[in-house]
Amino acid sequence: MPHEYHTRRRIEFSDTDMAGIIHFTRFFIFMESAEHEFLRSLGTSVATEIDGNKIGWPRLAASCEYFQPVKFEDVLDIHMTIARKGGKSITYQFIFKKGDLEVARGQVTAVCCICNPGEKLRAIPIPDCIAEQIQEAPSSDSE
Repeated sequence: MPHEYHTRRRIEFSDTDMAGIIHFTRFFIFMESAEHEFLRSLGTSVATEIDGNKIGWPRLAASCEYFQPVKFEDVLDIHMTIARKGGKSITYQFIFKKGDLEVARGQVTAVCCICNPGEKLRAIPIPDCIAEQIQEAPSSDSE
């Protein structure tokens, strides 16, 4: 049962700012992309339909700390773990590395909701078909 996911991302010119380093906002896009890839690897998506309802994952919180600059054409290794799996929400933790050097660390909490058009968003328990495929990462004293 997955509790982590790895992906890589090469920094494009459009990811950088006038100083030639990655713009801080791109890390949030990379976290979201890794989450999407992870969910697709489980056979689902951030936008899916279950029992006639549109299911989505609005954000409750997102943060990122930056430790080292990243530049055009650098390759980032993105390691995503399930930091917490609640009844209705998932908290993802992301570690960004360039080679062996940790350059950033982020976290996103998303809540499972029914997102039917014309209806108010409603938080729901994570559907079994998704929840059964995900587990929290084991805690680590080194992080």
